[in-house]
Formats: sequence, C-alpha cells, structure tokens
Amino acid sequence: MSCKKFRVSWVSYLNLDTDLHKTRELEILKALADKGHDTALVATISRHYFKIKNSRTKIISVPIRSAPLVSHVLYTGFIFLFLPFYVLVSKPDLILMDPSISVMGSIPTLFFSRFSRTKFVLDVKSTPVEVKGFSAKLAEFWFDISVVIAKMMFNGIVSVTPMMKSEVCRKFNIDQQYVDIWTNGVPINLFNPQSSLIESTELRKELGLTDKFVVFYHGVLSASRGLTETVDAIQIVKQKYPEVTFFLLGAGPIISVLESLITQKKLENNVIIHHPVPYNEVPKFIGLSDVCIVPLPNVSYWKFQSPLKLLEYLAMEKVVLATDIPAHRTVAGDKKCCIYLESTDPSEIAKSIEYSYINKAKLDEWGKTGRKIVKDQYTWKKVAEEVEHYFCRMTFFD
Repeated sequence: MSCKKFRVSWVSYLNLDTDLHKTRELEILKALADKGHDTALVATISRHYFKIKNSRTKIISVPIRSAPLVSHVLYTGFIFLFLPFYVLVSKPDLILMDPSISVMGSIPTLFFSRFSRTKFVLDVKSTPVEVKGFSAKLAEFWFDISVVIAKMMFNGIVSVTPMMKSEVCRKFNIDQQYVDIWTNGVPINLFNPQSSLIESTELRKELGLTDKFVVFYHGVLSASRGLTETVDAIQIVKQKYPEVTFFLLGAGPIISVLESLITQKKLENNVIIHHPVPYNEVPKFIGLSDVCIVPLPNVSYWKFQSPLKLLEYLAMEKVVLATDIPAHRTVAGDKKCCIYLESTDPSEIAKSIEYSYINKAKLDEWGKTGRKIVKDQYTWKKVAEEVEHYFCRMTFFD
C-alpha cells in the first residue's frame, strides 16, 4: 500500500510562549516535515513570534492573552470563523485537534469538509489532569464533548498508550478499531548523552554540583506530581548523605510552596530550582544528573499517561526512579534502567534515592538499557511513520 505526500495541520489550544507541554505537536509535525510532508501548526501566542528551528513547519499564531475560560472561548470563536476558509484555501489532507472547547469551533468545517477530502482526527494525548472543583468539571465536560463530537463526526481518534485507548473506548463505547495509537517519542539525536557530555560537565561545575549526587526532575512544577514528597525525602536522605541534591528544572503553580518548604526545612544546599530553558538545552541539564526521578502518584489520571520526561531520561542513559504504575512499567518493564518506587511516601522515595546512591558506580551501565528501549520504540521518526501508515490506511478505504 503506497501513500503520497500529504498536507497535515494541527489545530491546538497551545500557548507557544508559556506552555511546557507542547513537545508532542511540535515534534510530530517536525518529523513529518523532515519526511517531505507539508505541515502547519495553528496555536495561540501571547508575547512574541515563535518558530520551530530547522523545520519547514508553518506556524499560524493567534495572538490571545491567557485568561481562564475567556481565552478558550476567544480561540474557539477564531476557529469557528477561520477553519472553513483555511480548509478551502490550504486544502489540508489531515487536520489534527486536541480535546478542548475549541473542537466546538470545528463543527461548521466538519459539515463543509464532507465535500472535500480533508480528514479530521482527535489526538487524545492526555485525559484531564491536576484540576479540581469547577475547573475540573469544566475540563472533563469539554473533554467528553470533544470525544463525543469526534466519535460522531471525525474520521478517527488516536491515543498515546494502549491503556488510554482502552479507557476511552470503554467510557465512550467506541469500537477499538476506530482508535489508533501514536506513542510519545524523543528526538534521539538531540537527547544524546555523548554529544552533550562536555556541556553537561561544564554546567555541573558552573552550578557548583561537581561533588554532589544529583537527583533530577524537569517539567511542570505542580501539586500532584510527587515533588513536595521528594523534597521531604531529601531531608531524610541528607542526614546520612549530605551531598545528595534534588535539582528541579521548570516552573509551575507550586514553585512558591516548594521554595517555602526548602527554607522551612533548611534545604537550601540540597534542593535547587532552576527556571525553564529552551527545549534544545534540556539534554545538557539532564546530563549533569546522576539519577532522574518521575514520582507521579498512582492515581487514575496519571497511570495511563505516557510521560515524555521518562523517555527523555532513558534516551540520555539515565537510571530513573519512577513510581510503579502502568505508564512507567509499560515502557521500562523489569529493566535495570528503572528503579521503581512502591509509593510516593517520602520514606519510600528516600529508600530509592539511597539505593541509587549506594549503587552509583553501576548507574552508567544500568542506564544504557534505557537508550536502547527509546531507540527501538520511542522516536519521533517512528511516530511520524505511524502517522503516515494511519493516513495511508484511512485514504485507501475511501
């Protein structure tokens, strides 16, 4: 079954300035562009122009200041007006959308696209996470509406893991054959421990970490990711191993909570919070660590995810301390590259940190297994190939 080059556009309520969770959209489009496909991303922006480096992907940025609910409604209105003309003029073969209120804005275009060859696919990379109260109910409501619309009017749905696919199919009574799986991935050449070795060594010296045992985390700093528990675990471990240091790279709603906790527990020499850096600089920061950690608790909205940071750590040949949940176990299995936490209780995290410290001479060897896993199964190039095969199958049966 052969498949021609095609035009693919991703319409997403992303803030390209501030959102830290934009890797999937950007990297899949970049990988497709590298394979010769015509790609575009429609997203929001609040401060300045944004482009994907070294990629032919076209960025259509919608200037909208971030504000709860209001910005979502404004973007949905923009999609309502913009998308029909975009389909008419640009003639994309495939439009990908994320589950959000903006899917409502696609409804007029969905009727119009019945007379064109444009296919619509919903990308369920995550179910709603870390929202409470009214915000949680609203996020779940728009997620549910998005999936229902996709079930009725889209050409397909894709999910990021087999477990999430099963959950979506069960909850919305969707035929398993209607939902495909596109995993997350890693740009394997960027996340390369050898190419970032010199920079990582220099950065470690620059930050005063040469004699430290560094436990590393990067990404969003929020309440239900096991981060405050890890800080508590560092307080336990430092009594015995004062050189153990927790290094957090990122930003988020609990940064002030973490800073207060550090001061309260007198951990200024053992916990460091560093502001976010551009994506291409993340590997050298991972490279300065001795071991990485993904302490997501065993709750419903985490256990079926596909955490990108886990794949990035493994690609950098780092041993990862990770909670024993399906999201982690599915990737690493029983390989030595993962040391599983029984829970996110600080005492359990402390035990795993101490175990990795005692075995620090073995960490380099254990970490090599992780990169092989990523190279074999989790690169963006492989995801792009799956997108090609998916589109090919979709058009073959027209």
